[in-house]
Amino acid sequence: MKYKTEILFLSFLMLLYTASAQPEQDKALLNGFHSISSHEILGFVEELSSEKYKGRLSGSPEYLEAAKWCADKFSEWGILPANKGSYFQRFPNAFTEVYSTGSLSYSFDSKETQYSFPDDYFPGSNSASGTVTGELVYVGFGITALELGYDSYENVDVKGKIVILESGVPYTKNDTVQVKWTPYAYHRYKLENALAHGAAGLLYAGKTANPNTIHLENFIYAHIDKKVVQQLFSDSGKNYDEVKKKLGTMEPFSFALNTGQQVTISAETKHFPMAESCNVVGVIEGSDPVLKDEVIIVGGHLDGQGYLGETFPGALDNGSGVADILGAAKALAQSDVKPKRSVLFILFGGEECGLYGSKYYVSNLLFPVDKTLMMINLDMVGNGTGFFVSNGKTFPGLFRHFEQVNKNYLHREMKASEQRKNYGRPRSDASIFENAGIATFSLWTSNSVHPVYYHHPLDKTDVLTPEIMEDAAKLIYLGVLGVANDENL
Repeated sequence: MKYKTEILFLSFLMLLYTASAQPEQDKALLNGFHSISSHEILGFVEELSSEKYKGRLSGSPEYLEAAKWCADKFSEWGILPANKGSYFQRFPNAFTEVYSTGSLSYSFDSKETQYSFPDDYFPGSNSASGTVTGELVYVGFGITALELGYDSYENVDVKGKIVILESGVPYTKNDTVQVKWTPYAYHRYKLENALAHGAAGLLYAGKTANPNTIHLENFIYAHIDKKVVQQLFSDSGKNYDEVKKKLGTMEPFSFALNTGQQVTISAETKHFPMAESCNVVGVIEGSDPVLKDEVIIVGGHLDGQGYLGETFPGALDNGSGVADILGAAKALAQSDVKPKRSVLFILFGGEECGLYGSKYYVSNLLFPVDKTLMMINLDMVGNGTGFFVSNGKTFPGLFRHFEQVNKNYLHREMKASEQRKNYGRPRSDASIFENAGIATFSLWTSNSVHPVYYHHPLDKTDVLTPEIMEDAAKLIYLGVLGVANDENL
C-alpha cells in the first residue's frame, strides 16, 4: 500500500512538473517567434541586393563577399561552421564578367533600328567580347537529335549567320519520353550546337538574364524581347505567333529571313574559367544525444544574375528566400527551446549557373542521406499574401507541423501539392535533393502583390512584401522546431 502511494505521488509530481513546464516552453517559443521582424529581414535583403555585391553572380568576387557577410551573421548568432570548421563548401564555378550593356542594332531596307537595354534586349551573360554582324536564320529549338528524328538545322545553312532560337524542346509531356529530350533542353547545348553548325552569333528569343549558358571563344550572343522577334519576322513576311504554333507539331521549322536583314551584336566581357564559388553552411547541433545525428536542412540559393552593364539586384530571386532563412536561423539559434535534431542551413552558390551548389552538396554530404529527415527550399519567398508548399501532401507527418503553425499563428492561405517526378531538366535546388531520395519541400509565396521582375534589373526591394517574409521566417522557425522535436518521426 505504501509503495502504491509513493508511485501515485511521483506520478502527481511529474504531471505537476509537466503542467508547469509547458507554459514556460510555450512562452520561450513565442519569444523566439516575436523576435522575428519584417524590418530586420527587409534589411537583410537590402544588404544582399545592394550595389556592392553587383547582383551576386556565382564565382565573382562580389558573390564571395556576400557569402562572407552571411557566414559572419551565422557566426554572430552562434551558428556553427558545418564543414570541418568552415562555413564554406567551395567548388569550381567559371563566370564571365560583363562590363557594359553592349549594343544591338538591326538594318533592313535602308532603315536602321538601335535597340535599347533593358526594354529590348539583355547582353549574354557568357557572351564572348567583340562585335558580330550577320544575316538571320531562325532555327526553332536549335536541336540536332538524329536518334529522335529531329534536326533544326537540316534544311538551312547558318554558316556565318546569326541564328534566332527558342528555349525548351518540342516534346512537352512530363513522362519517360521526356528523358530522351532532356539533354537537348540545356542552354549550353544549344549554343554549342549553333557554333558547331557554323553560326557566327546568336539571338535567344526571350529576354531573360541567364548565367546558365556557356562561354564559347568568339561567339557573341544576346537575349531579345518578343517584340524584337516579331519585328524581324514581320519584315520577313512571317507571323511569329503562327511560327511558334508550328513548333508544337514535333516537326522542325527553320528558315532564313530575307536577304539584307542584318543584326549587329556587340559585347564587352571577360571570362574567368578558373574561378570558384561556394555554399555557405552553418549548423545548430541537436540537443538530444541520439537524435542530433539526424538533420533537417533549410536551404535557398544566394546567387543571382550579376551585372550586365547594370546590376540585377535579385531582391525577390532570391534575396528574399535567403533573408527569410537568416531570420529563422537567428531565432532558432537564440531560442531557449533547443532542437533535438540538428538543423543545417545551406545558402547555395551556382543555382543560376546550373544548380552547381546543390549538386556539389549532394555529392559531398555533411550528413548521410539516411540521416537527413527532410530538406525545405526557399526560392522567391517575398511577394504575396499566401504560401504554397510543393510536395507537402506527400509527407503529411512532416507537413502537419507547418500546417499547425500556420493555423495557430499565421492564418495565411496555405496550399500544398503532392510530389510528382520531373522527367525533364531539373530547375531548382530542391529537385537535386528529391533525386537523392530526400523528403523535400519547396516553400513559395502565392497571390503576388507587386509585379514579378524575373531576372530583371527592376527586381529590387520595392517589389517585396515584408510582412510575408516575416511570416515565412516564423513558419520556418516554428515548423522546423516542431519537426526537430517530434520523437515519433
